[in-house]
Amino acid sequence: MTGSSLLKPKVSPSLRWVALWGPGLLVMLADCDAGNVVTAAQAGAQWGLQLLLVLLALIPLLYMVQELTVRLGIFTGRGHGELIRSNFGPLWAWVSAIGLVVAVLGSLVTEFTGVAGIGEMYGVSRSVTLPLAVVALIAVVLTGSHKRVDKAAIVIGAFELTFFIVAWKARPHIHDLFGQLTNLPLGNRQFGYLAAALIGATFNPWMVFYQQAAVADKRLTPRHYTSARVETAVGAVLTQLLTAAVLVAAAATLSGNGQHRALQGVGEISTALATVVGPRAGGVLFSAGVLGASMVAAIVCSLSLAWGLGEVAGYRRSLEDRPASAPWFYGVYVISVAVSAYLVWLAPNLVSLNVGAQVVNALMLPLVVGLLIALSVTALPRQHRPRGVYFWLVSGIATAVCVAGLLGAGLGFFS
Repeated sequence: MTGSSLLKPKVSPSLRWVALWGPGLLVMLADCDAGNVVTAAQAGAQWGLQLLLVLLALIPLLYMVQELTVRLGIFTGRGHGELIRSNFGPLWAWVSAIGLVVAVLGSLVTEFTGVAGIGEMYGVSRSVTLPLAVVALIAVVLTGSHKRVDKAAIVIGAFELTFFIVAWKARPHIHDLFGQLTNLPLGNRQFGYLAAALIGATFNPWMVFYQQAAVADKRLTPRHYTSARVETAVGAVLTQLLTAAVLVAAAATLSGNGQHRALQGVGEISTALATVVGPRAGGVLFSAGVLGASMVAAIVCSLSLAWGLGEVAGYRRSLEDRPASAPWFYGVYVISVAVSAYLVWLAPNLVSLNVGAQVVNALMLPLVVGLLIALSVTALPRQHRPRGVYFWLVSGIATAVCVAGLLGAGLGFFS
């Protein structure tokens, strides 16, 4: 044994395995973003615990969808847009890219409304908070390294864990859940609209682009497949439980006496939670969670746009490249962040804007999931394609969720 090998610290296989984590956990933390938080709070305020089952029931499909992106990224080594272009032609590639642009800009606007709303809770103007957020987001990505971006984003996203504390402090009456679930207002238009919003909040189109591109960009190999799947499963459960925690806390503090109240702003959610958590602790915990969710989601969805457009347009795209080597990649990221922040600076902070953005995601879900499943049975090596019972399970659940999202959105739009 050489001297240099003796000096190297020994790393256990389990720690080396966990060290590979990043894209799956990060995309799931980003999924529980400001729009997700506000939508869940609105659902809890208007319908108590009646929509909790929707969130929990979406966990299996969330895992299945993102696990397919892991397969495609590992076993093809290519991003989502690039695979669509090579397998189905440029028309479908640009259709998916346009959908990605809509989804990302909608999400970014909701992230910055979260940042602005939290700042205004403490009397800080959005003219201060928004530029600071833009500078921070650009600085994180300009490090030019997957490891550094992943670590920074996961640390920021970890503040979302405070939602569990908020839910526990709110002391919800969980025994009321069973009673509420036996009397679901399935024919109510607003109930259906919020159910569609929760579906759209769970399945953001940029999640597919980001995780597949990140897996391919990190050059993960088949020996990393198991680790990536476990990471994705952990993330799927975690993000839905975090969102459920917000819904439960809102149900405990904002819902009651059969009243279906509509929230008007992020500050209103924090103020209501402060009544049971404490004025100081409630504000701090909620603020930390929303800021963490907003910032990590802004990083992920902006990167997904830069990657996705690059895969379709063909420009150079990698976090391992310096800005001078990949100007379009970094340029798209910076422009999307800056423009979205500017739009929020001009517009008021409305809860309806956040909910509406999630419903748009639900409307795009059939296209996103349809193309993903089609790629999985055409682009993957035969031995890694979903088949048999699992294929029909994925297809069946995806169809049911897509139909529910479309029906709910339709009910809300025509109410």
